Amino acid sequence: MLKYTFDTSQNLFFKLLKQKVDNYFAEHNLNPAGNGKLYGKSIMQVLAAAGLYIWLVFFTPHTFIAILLCLILGLNLAIIGFNVMHEGGHQSFSRYTWLNNVSSYFLNVLGGISYYWKIKHNINHHTYTNVDGMDSDIDVKPFMRLHKDQPLRSYHRYQHIYWVVLYSISYLVWIFYEDFQKYISGKVAVHAVRKKLTLKEHIIFWVTKFMYISVYMVTPIIMIGWLPWLIGFLLITFTCGIAISIVFQLAHVVEGTQFHSAGMQDQQSRQEWAIHQIRSTANFATSNKQLYWLLGGLNFQIEHHLFPRISHIHYPKISILVKEACRESNIIYHEYSSMAKAIASHILYLRRLGNA
Repeated sequence: MLKYTFDTSQNLFFKLLKQKVDNYFAEHNLNPAGNGKLYGKSIMQVLAAAGLYIWLVFFTPHTFIAILLCLILGLNLAIIGFNVMHEGGHQSFSRYTWLNNVSSYFLNVLGGISYYWKIKHNINHHTYTNVDGMDSDIDVKPFMRLHKDQPLRSYHRYQHIYWVVLYSISYLVWIFYEDFQKYISGKVAVHAVRKKLTLKEHIIFWVTKFMYISVYMVTPIIMIGWLPWLIGFLLITFTCGIAISIVFQLAHVVEGTQFHSAGMQDQQSRQEWAIHQIRSTANFATSNKQLYWLLGGLNFQIEHHLFPRISHIHYPKISILVKEACRESNIIYHEYSSMAKAIASHILYLRRLGNA
């Protein structure tokens, strides 16, 4: 079995950082979870998606307007994932466990399986960020090469071009292929241990897939016909897929972030977990308030990885403390001033890895 370990002998950096963050919440008498502003934003986003769906399916507008609404709905679904599902999955949406659980199940509303996501994302990705063989979120072999120890194929020289296609279909692949692959194999990742689902999770899996097909496929086909549905469905899912993929990639697969390989680690390369998180993660466009609102703070990815159970509403303040701790410990804090610069860095990184 593959293995990757961290230096837990002292954890001096994280102790320093955690003390700063704990003091911040204590001094301002704040709860780390979300608050009324997050609830209000989430309700607005969910109602907007429901309204767009009803408009498109039951009161279908002119073709040009319908195309525009499909693109907006695709973005809207991704935004719900960023703000509602993601926060709930990390138990940071609310101080109430039941509300976090409800929020996390919005992934099932979007066709995914919350149970699988919590293992793949919360455990595999957040613990072993950018570790090839352990972080299944960077395992897109053989289609893309994201790490120097991954095999190089001739077609990888074009990955900085065809990434657009792969990211666009990623949402469809997720709900119609990857979830079923996990269900049949019993493994969330290739090197993971096989786990049996409980009866409850079996039921949730099939109810989720049945409801998705009924709501997003059968009902629209009945109401507007199969061709308009197909065009609209592809527009929605492609937009959602590329939005989710690119936000994740800009946080980890850019120039400057570190990658490692499980099974190829020596004792000298072992580092503190918190330092590993900072070196393998990057922020982007943190001064853009509109983007911060839409992405649920995921442009503050460093803070999210260090404190995943703290709601994103606190990230702008926490980032000041993280930068301060990094300066004191002489640790590089990766940040791109705009989303455009982060995208350019991502494309350059893909080109470099594809032509190595």
